[in-house]
Amino acid sequence: MKFIFFIIMLLFSWPALAEPVAVAVAANFTAPAKVIAAHFEKKTGHRVTLSFGASGKFHTQIKNGAPFAVLLSADTQTPEKLEQEGIAVTGSRFTYAIGRLVLWSAMPGLVDDRGELLKKGSFKHLAIADPKLAPYGVAAMETLSALGIVETLRPRFVQGENISQTFQFVSSGNAAVGFVALSQVTKDGKIGEGSAWIVPETLHQPLRQDAVLLKQGENNAAARAWMDHLKGEQAREIIRSFGYEF
Repeated sequence: MKFIFFIIMLLFSWPALAEPVAVAVAANFTAPAKVIAAHFEKKTGHRVTLSFGASGKFHTQIKNGAPFAVLLSADTQTPEKLEQEGIAVTGSRFTYAIGRLVLWSAMPGLVDDRGELLKKGSFKHLAIADPKLAPYGVAAMETLSALGIVETLRPRFVQGENISQTFQFVSSGNAAVGFVALSQVTKDGKIGEGSAWIVPETLHQPLRQDAVLLKQGENNAAARAWMDHLKGEQAREIIRSFGYEF
């Protein structure tokens, strides 16, 4: 009887323990973050609000007091900087994913599997995320630089504010081809449509993506639970399914 009473009390008290958590998420991680959040809410009862954008913009917003408890950045530098600035909790940073850059077109057969299209130049516009704000934009520029074709292709650049806008340019046909995140074109572990070249990691710096607990989330049980959940096998399986590595 006492056991049944305990279970009933637990069921009634559970929603009261649930807390909201606001998470700033790098745009390339939009799709997996939504899936992970759904599992997290079901498992813990906490409520997650996700905001998506460029890591560089989030840095400015967080410094200006944006009410985020956690940042999932597209790089390691932004969380480290926030920690040094005293805005993030020291020692809470960890790498939640390593992303891959891909040259992608919505048109089947346009992009070859060695990226030779870039040297041939048989396209009008090349979409790239703003390298001042988006790490995937930096990686794209590093790739073009390694291939020695930055200045040749510069007049054809169409710049997205973040990797989501860059993807929209290509998927809508406003740019025939562009550098996007592999996670944006991956479905069930495979590139879903169009044509693509997965850029070799030797052509740019690794796209290590770090999460960090912000000072505003230090005493938020939901924020800490979200950080723990991201490290768990269920979340990692979801992350892998979108083409990320660890």
